[in-house]
Amino acid sequence: MKQGIIHIALVVEDYDEAIDFYVNKLQFELIEDTYQPEQDKRWVVVSPPNSNGVTLLLAKASKPEQHDFIGNQTGGRVFLFLSTDDFWRDYERMKSIGINFVRPPAEQDYGTVAVFEDLYGNLWDLLQLNPDHPMAQR
Repeated sequence: MKQGIIHIALVVEDYDEAIDFYVNKLQFELIEDTYQPEQDKRWVVVSPPNSNGVTLLLAKASKPEQHDFIGNQTGGRVFLFLSTDDFWRDYERMKSIGINFVRPPAEQDYGTVAVFEDLYGNLWDLLQLNPDHPMAQR
């Protein structure tokens, strides 16, 4: 059997402002933006550049109770982990365009990491794994 997780839904306030942040600031690729008239919503999928892994489904909050989770999908824990092949290149570029890092770069046993916020306050790790880390081999 072969299975895989292909999308993670990220609750957002507005499709276009989320697309702007992920595509123009984080340099993700816009994979799909399709209007679904029967549900009056859009199917918006973004992915880090040159990635063949999990994608983000930008899901606009459609009910009042969903709005409470925008920017707090994991109760304040780091939610998503953005792996890179060059930590310092991406860290410096992100800092230069105003991405807010809430924890500075640190060398850990597994690699180099810093924590940043997305446009809604969700926490992300920017991470370059050491070559011998099991996930770096995948």
